[in-house]
Amino acid sequence: MTIVIILIFFGTLLLVLLIGKIILRFNFKEQIKILYQNTENIAGQRYESSSLNDLPEPVQRYFKLVLKDEQPYISSVRLEHTGLFKTDLKKGFIKIKGVQYFSVRLPQFIWKGTTMMFTAIDSYVNDQGSLKVFLLNLFKVVDSKGNTMDEGELQRWMAESVWFPTNLLPSEMVKWTAVNAHSAKLSFQYKEISFHFLVTFNASGEITSMQTERYMTDKKRETWLCKMSNYNEVDGIRIPFSAEVLWRLSSGDFTYAKFEVQKIEYNNHIVSTQNND
Repeated sequence: MTIVIILIFFGTLLLVLLIGKIILRFNFKEQIKILYQNTENIAGQRYESSSLNDLPEPVQRYFKLVLKDEQPYISSVRLEHTGLFKTDLKKGFIKIKGVQYFSVRLPQFIWKGTTMMFTAIDSYVNDQGSLKVFLLNLFKVVDSKGNTMDEGELQRWMAESVWFPTNLLPSEMVKWTAVNAHSAKLSFQYKEISFHFLVTFNASGEITSMQTERYMTDKKRETWLCKMSNYNEVDGIRIPFSAEVLWRLSSGDFTYAKFEVQKIEYNNHIVSTQNND
């Protein structure tokens, strides 16, 4: 009798976890549909290196390296990655895999990171930032939103534009100003939100880091730094396949994410049905 009760208990638990996973996947796909519905097709626009003349020299060097003349502008992105992640700066790294979708002309992204214990969904969709974390795909343990999240998620979208670099070209939202031979200031403005990054370039022209002040808590900003490396070419575009994200605090640097790009697709407005979605 005891064995039967145990089997029923674990069977019920597995069923509940499976239902939770199905619901989470369905909600994620619905958000992707919203993102794509808001995606404007700008692939008809073409990059021309002759348009770079007024930009700071290291910024010109970057675009001439990563883009080719007549390169179509990127409208949307789908990206898969593996990597390591910390849930707390004092804890160790755990393995994580993620899938992420971006729209470009309208700032939007949605990312789902999956570990053995939890699933995190980070997003900026319909002008709202959000972070939700589900323990065992079922129990919501984090549900963050508000003005500080809106700004922070836009900063993430902007920093990750190195994966779709036509978004870093000057526009109504993006402005570049000179700093020195190896860095430049990127200023961003979208509706009521504005911020800037200090962008560093190596001798080849690759962006190696992007630094800004981001809310670490609801009331305090700290220096937030993204490091990029391991550049490779995809569809004629040169992008970093390795990224490291850290907080630069008075007590030192604290890395909390290390991602390795496994796959990236441009201008393919299709909701994937692959298992990792």
